[in-house]
Amino acid sequence: MLSLKTYKRLAVLLAAVLLAAGCSSTKGTSTSDSASATTTASSSSMAGMNVGAAPSVNGIKAVPTQLLATATWQNMRIEARTMTPSTFLEYQGTNPNGSVKLRTIRPTPKDSFHLMVMLDDIHSGYPIPYAQVWATISKAGKIVYDDEQWPMLSEYMGPHYGNNVALPGPGHYELSLLISPPAASRHLEYRGMWMSPHRVNTSFTWNPPR
Repeated sequence: MLSLKTYKRLAVLLAAVLLAAGCSSTKGTSTSDSASATTTASSSSMAGMNVGAAPSVNGIKAVPTQLLATATWQNMRIEARTMTPSTFLEYQGTNPNGSVKLRTIRPTPKDSFHLMVMLDDIHSGYPIPYAQVWATISKAGKIVYDDEQWPMLSEYMGPHYGNNVALPGPGHYELSLLISPPAASRHLEYRGMWMSPHRVNTSFTWNPPR
């Protein structure tokens, strides 16, 4: 597992890359606001921008933070972003003594980035918990990634749904996010909100850091 010192070094490297790259994005448009609608989001205008040789820590190259998609569904703000592949602890329930079971997931040399999906309530500005997010990435009609995004807590990125993603190489990709209704009790003002699964479709171009 990466130490706090290593994480801080990665944060400094990422900041340097971000200063060199800058960022820009285009908001998506929703085809419908019904519970079963599919949102088509535009890709980032700087998606996959290659800013030169990337610094690395412990063999992990710094990946510029990239906005892949942003969309709105029934006042839920949905954002998909990438960052450097990360070590994280996967929650696996509790032990008989009540302690939490965690499994350490470490990035591999094949991982391209850490995919983060943020779900926020536009009215309150707070992250939306207890949902499920499934991400599917395709290239030329072939699925190259298809996995759940784990609910995550992070001091640096805030609460999000995430996982490390390995892509086969540079190129143009299609991203599809399936968002399931939050499994939470609701106050009356939310009784008709987010009651059916919703899908967000977008595309992006990925250029691995050199």
